[in-house]
Amino acid sequence: MKNYSSALSRTDIEILNTLQSDCRITIGELSDKVNISETPCWRRWKKLEKEGYISGYGALLNKKAFNLSVIGFSQIQLASHHVEDTEQFEKEIEQLDWVLMCFCIAGDSDYVVQVIARDLEQYYERVSMLRCIPHVTSINSSIAIKEIKNTHKLPIDSM
Repeated sequence: MKNYSSALSRTDIEILNTLQSDCRITIGELSDKVNISETPCWRRWKKLEKEGYISGYGALLNKKAFNLSVIGFSQIQLASHHVEDTEQFEKEIEQLDWVLMCFCIAGDSDYVVQVIARDLEQYYERVSMLRCIPHVTSINSSIAIKEIKNTHKLPIDSM
């Protein structure tokens, strides 16, 4: 991908910001919003996809509609940092659809994962499953009690 600061025009940034808010927008609505005609707007949109600025599209589902009310964050330590062991852990985590995100982190722990569940009982079962992954030696979990901010939008205007 090209260097952000030199590769994107103001119009490209407006297109990306608009798509972050509503990826179902029509090309006509988008072109009106960014003040260019439809064909150049469509070409820019496709170019942004091709250059990797847009990695995909998807629907944001309502957790409450699916009765998923418990969100937890678990910091995980592994016994070993051998490449085979960390790759095995990461492959196992990728298979768990109730793990919403996983990051390898610096600090006292090796990974942080976000777990979603219906209730505390199901959350406990899921954390117990994490304990069974080979090489996991320690899990420190926190339960979210209130969601303050949760966004997928990147702050591309302030970069």
